[in-house]
Amino acid sequence: MANETTLEHDIYLFHQGNLRYSYQLLGAHPDVQDGVEGIRFAVWAPNAVQVSVVGIFNDWDGRQNPMEKVNENGIWLAFIPNLEKGTIYKYEILTAHGHLRLKADPYAFSSELRPDTASVVYPLDNYTWNDSEWMNERKAKNIYESPVSIYELHLGSWKYIEPEVYYNYREYADMVIPYVKDLGYTHIELLPIMEHPFDRSWGYQTTGYFAVTSRYGSPDDFKYFVDQCHQHGLGVILDWVPGHFCKDEHGLRRFDGEALYEYQNPSKAEKTQWGTLTFDFGRSEVHSFLISNAIYWLKEYHLDGLRVDAVASMLYLDFGKNEGEWELNEYGGRENIEAVSFIKKMNEAVFEEVPDTLMMAEESTSWPLVSSPTYIGGLGFNYKWNMGWMNDMLKYMETDPIHRKYNHNLITFSLFYAFSENFVLPISHDEVVHGKKSLLNKMPGDYWQKFANLRAFLGFMYAHPGKKLLFMGGEFGQFDEWKDLEDLDWELLEYDSHSAIKDYMKELHKLYLDSAPLWELDHKEEGFSWIDAQNYDQSIVSFARNSRTSNDQLIIVCNFTPQVYHDYKVGVPKHGSYQEIFSSDAERFGGSGQVNGGPLGTIPEPWQGQDQHITMTIPPLGVSFLKRTSVSKEENHEK
Repeated sequence: MANETTLEHDIYLFHQGNLRYSYQLLGAHPDVQDGVEGIRFAVWAPNAVQVSVVGIFNDWDGRQNPMEKVNENGIWLAFIPNLEKGTIYKYEILTAHGHLRLKADPYAFSSELRPDTASVVYPLDNYTWNDSEWMNERKAKNIYESPVSIYELHLGSWKYIEPEVYYNYREYADMVIPYVKDLGYTHIELLPIMEHPFDRSWGYQTTGYFAVTSRYGSPDDFKYFVDQCHQHGLGVILDWVPGHFCKDEHGLRRFDGEALYEYQNPSKAEKTQWGTLTFDFGRSEVHSFLISNAIYWLKEYHLDGLRVDAVASMLYLDFGKNEGEWELNEYGGRENIEAVSFIKKMNEAVFEEVPDTLMMAEESTSWPLVSSPTYIGGLGFNYKWNMGWMNDMLKYMETDPIHRKYNHNLITFSLFYAFSENFVLPISHDEVVHGKKSLLNKMPGDYWQKFANLRAFLGFMYAHPGKKLLFMGGEFGQFDEWKDLEDLDWELLEYDSHSAIKDYMKELHKLYLDSAPLWELDHKEEGFSWIDAQNYDQSIVSFARNSRTSNDQLIIVCNFTPQVYHDYKVGVPKHGSYQEIFSSDAERFGGSGQVNGGPLGTIPEPWQGQDQHITMTIPPLGVSFLKRTSVSKEENHEK
């Protein structure tokens, strides 16, 4: 009776839109009924006339295992004895129009390897985790005041056995983790590994929202990947796509013969630019489905966060549409009111269930308070991708240095809004594909200047407020843009210039991780102060990054032209002696060696709004990090 009561309560919450663990109710689960072991199946199909479970076990004959409709809102149940883990199945659905449809289970935990599309019974309780130390430390960490540098990764094109033949998640763990850890990253971000039929969608057009893609192995294999990342001190973030889904026949589209997961109204349902369908954000059961899905990945796979894809496409009814292809909302605006309400509800639920997680919005507009709590009017994410910074900086870096002085605002404008959100600075896969060129090949100039520009850009990125993200291949200067059907050009590491860029990233990360000013106050104005933002003529900027400790400060000087300057004056906030602790122009990184080797003493003459200054060599297309190495007696006494 208690089980029946629980079932009824869960079904009630599901239809209400508040069942946060709906994957425990729906889908395929081992069960025992009347002393017999088997699999319990449950599916939501309110418009179906009849639903059956079919598979090899019954010769795909829908007459053998019909399901029972247990409520008027369309929950169907069946128990089939003697089925086990690995059973392949689908739902055969008779629609109100008299058509039979074969559908994969929306809540399946595993699927057949494409091009096959059936669901696979796979219990989730067989894996033993060994990452308790990581999980406990995560709970205690203030992520906002910690270093975060993310390596964005598409497993299949990072490295493969041969085209369309991939390594297993466990093998990837053995290869990816030591590589990424050695470089100094703190997190890995995976492009979606939910089941998807088309390789070249990169996982962004999903059919199996709860299913780990079988391209790389089983759910337990993926748990091993995450477990090993955690045991080696790496967080794992997963790209997640709650905005839209693909139209493949076996998927969610018109699941029971009618629009169910998608909007009924084509003007709201159709994502014409992607050929996909928008979830019906006004439907309670869709809320239960998507909110449960977010919690599922964070709970069942111990993931450290989700990067939520294409948030703008959810927020705006006219996203990607021409005039006449969309309709105003009830208030006469273009905002999708239902989607806004859903996003807030989703984030509230996620942070109640997993308080120490990351919810990162890829949101490309000026929508306010994206990373603010819902109780002050925000959307409830805790991070937002800074697409404005990314677009401005890439445009600036692609400009010939001789013309950069006319575009100086592109490197300074971001500081007007840098603290309005909790930002991540993203250089993602989208910026190095579809003819956009690789990060290295975006850079102007000759061969040497391309590498120098890349080092300068990355140095400025790591000095700028905000957490960091870089797509794979950028860390060693991949020359070709991302080739999603091939793996990375690892042979480039045999060349000095490319291996030097990899060494540069490794040492830049060491500087970053060891320097609290570069991350402790990332989201607060007191963490940054300009020294000189106005030298557009020479394309030089200088600024300070600060930490909570008053004497712990870094001075950063960036030169975005190939001109060298000697005895260049830089104002500094405090008197004493400064040391250049890192230079992108060091010879070991492939630079020209225009570095500042000795101590740089302050001169008691005001400059650039400071009471004193130093004189230094400014390297070509270079970034210099300076730190004060001598402290006055008065300051020592204060300490």
